[in-house]
Amino acid sequence: MTRVRKQASSSTGSIRIIGGSHRGRKLPVLNAEGLRPTTDRTKETLFNWLMMDVSGAHCLDCFAGAGSLGFEALSRGADVVNLMELDKQAARQLIANADLLKYSPKEACIIQGNTLELLKQFSNVVDIVFIDPPFQQNLVQPCINLIDSRELTKPGTKVYIEREVNADLLQLPSHWRLIKEKSTQQVSTQLYIVE
Repeated sequence: MTRVRKQASSSTGSIRIIGGSHRGRKLPVLNAEGLRPTTDRTKETLFNWLMMDVSGAHCLDCFAGAGSLGFEALSRGADVVNLMELDKQAARQLIANADLLKYSPKEACIIQGNTLELLKQFSNVVDIVFIDPPFQQNLVQPCINLIDSRELTKPGTKVYIEREVNADLLQLPSHWRLIKEKSTQQVSTQLYIVE
């Protein structure tokens, strides 16, 4: 009985890149606890919102997980994506998938560790930020606070937030302006521009 359960937890699923140079490519992902890859429909909406911003962009994927958003951005022409991931196995899978897609460590920079600790040392100013943490762990607000206090954005930076619908209200920096939002029964998504 235990063996069956163990196999199930370590089995892999897959994500699909829906646009750009690797369109249609499937990538293996771990079936790890808290790993909740962004759905294709949500991803399509997000990258329609970001259509004019991704090419040549420097991106920060704060809770990379399966790499669904980070690899999508690279496929669509982002120059650099920094992918932060707590889970060691998930981070190893991200490295394997970056190799599979032939991205160098400078293009797909995978940083394993606690995002809230990593952000305290991170100093690159970026064009796009993805904040899509595991649900029910109250990670969005401290992440926003660190990104703002560390001045990791500039005027024109886009910040995407994906979280559970019933989450607490966020305290956002006064110079972040909401430009797009959408909700489903479970997921709430917003896109902000830094002014």
